[in-house]
Parts: sequence; structure tokens; C-alpha cells
Amino acid sequence: MENEAVFSVENSEISAVFGQFDKNVKKIEKEFDVKIVNRGDYIKINGQDVTGAAKTIECLINSVKNNIEITEQSLNYTIDSIKEHKEENAQGIGSDIICLTVNGRPVRAKTMGQKKYADSIRKNTVVFGIGPAGTGKTYLAMALAINAFKNNEVNRIILTRPAIEAGEKLGFLPGDLQQKVDPYLRPLYDALYEIMGADNFIKNMEKGLIEVAPLAYMRGRTLDNAFIVLDEAQNTTPEQMKMFLTRIGYGSKAVITGDITQIDLSEGKKSGLSEAADILKGIEGIDIITLTNKDVVRHPLVQKIILAYEKHDSAVNKKREEKAARQHGFMGKRK
Repeated sequence: MENEAVFSVENSEISAVFGQFDKNVKKIEKEFDVKIVNRGDYIKINGQDVTGAAKTIECLINSVKNNIEITEQSLNYTIDSIKEHKEENAQGIGSDIICLTVNGRPVRAKTMGQKKYADSIRKNTVVFGIGPAGTGKTYLAMALAINAFKNNEVNRIILTRPAIEAGEKLGFLPGDLQQKVDPYLRPLYDALYEIMGADNFIKNMEKGLIEVAPLAYMRGRTLDNAFIVLDEAQNTTPEQMKMFLTRIGYGSKAVITGDITQIDLSEGKKSGLSEAADILKGIEGIDIITLTNKDVVRHPLVQKIILAYEKHDSAVNKKREEKAARQHGFMGKRK
């Protein structure tokens, strides 16, 4: 016997909830094995998981009421949260506006993981944001840095990353040292332009209020009253990470971001990010936030790519462990 649910909805909200060509509703119907019909100012749901479908639509209505755009990514996140019986993750996501871009677009935490990350940065002095590509680690950190700067919570913003090649060599790039390292800092510039605007960024950079530099330039300095973002931290050595963390001065806040699955250090070198996350765990004022594929806010295909690689890496590691166990057993027999 099929279940049924009926609830009212404002006519002005129907279009946004259903999506272009009813794509949102078609997705919900498929995921929860239901049929959704709109009749004037009410929605009728019949099928298997009516409760799940109803909760999903209620979350979408709530987003529309709060002027939050319903995207493919946010719809998938809502559906996954409902299926995992974590509807609290889907409720109110996107309502936390961190700042506005130069074009007036709100920068929001779009998943529960991102919200915890943003809240932790506001609360703590040092925060490690560890997670795969596309989870907004760097962008959110920079948005919060710019917001703190505008609110006079800090006097300057310092953005840095190690100049480590991902399969390329610095020597082959044209220009002097600054021109050679600029490609590594380009993602930071892009985010600053989008949030602050090119003119505002250049003006503040000329005044020395915003600094974008390779990690090596941090040595020997004490960084007071600054919001510091260390990006691509998985490519720091333990020595570089310790050097960076000991630069933090009074009134400063530091966010360290990285993806430990994309380490470009030479073979045998340990990542400073991995080591620091282990050493500094549990210290008051320091927090470690781990984002997952569920927090990916780029194209939905990125989430699938990350999941595929995680599955592959898990299978490879399992084979290595099995091989090591067999070798250990063989050596034990020989003894």
C-alpha cells in the first residue's frame, strides 16, 4: 500500500522548488520512488518513501523563503542528508552569509561541514581545514579573512603557500623569482579579485595591508594583528610547518588548508600538515576540521571523481596490507 502526503505551498515558491523543467522534482521522485503532483497551492506526494520526499521539499521551500538558490549540488546534499536521517544538516544550510562579493553575491557555507569550518575559524586562533578539492577550504578561509579585515578585527591579510611543483619545474618557467612563483599564488589572487574587486585589492596590496607571498618569505617574521591563510599546506615539510606556526603573533588568526591525498613532496618526505594535525590535536585554541566528498561544492562530477579515487586508493592499500601480511607469515615460517 502506497503512502500519501499533502501540504500547501505558496504559488510564488513553486517554480524555484520544482526547478527548470521540473528537474528538482524529477530527481526527488527518482531518489525516493514517489510521484509528486502540484495542484494550485498544494503539493501531493504518493509512493514509497513519502516522508523522505516531503522532508526534502520542505527543506527546499525553506531555502526559497531565505532567498537561497537551489542548485544541483545543494539538492543532492539535501537528499543525501534526508536519506541518512540527518535532516538537521539540510535545514538552514546557506543561511550563514560570510560576506558579499564585489558583485553582491553572498558567500555562504553550503554544507554542514563548511558551516562547522566557518564557525571554528571564528572561534579559534588556529584552524586546520583538511579535505579534498572543491570543498571550499581556501575560498571560505579567504572570505572570512576579508570579512575580519573589513570589520577591523585584524590590520592586514597575509596569504601564502609553498611553491612546490605538481609535476613541473620552476626552472622552466620564464621571469624572475617573483614571476616564477606567481602561478602558484594565482588561485589566491583569483579569489581576492572575486570577493574584493581588482581595484580594491590592488589598492590594499600597495599599502601593504594585503600580502600574497611564497611560504619561504615568512621566515624570521612575527605576524601580529593579521589574518594568515596557508594554502596547499600538504606540501610543507615538518620544518616549514613549524616555522610557519611559530610566526603567529598577538591578535592574529591562522587558517591552514590542504588535501593530504595530493602531496607533491619528493618521495620519502613527510607532509608537515599530516604531522602537525597529529601533534597539535587537543590543544585549546587549535581546531582540526576534516571536510569530505559530501562537502564538495564544485561540479557534481567532482564528487564522483573523488569517490572513485578513494575507492581505488582503498583497494590498493588493502592489497598492500594483504601482501605485507603474507610476506610476514612467510618470514615467520622460515624462522
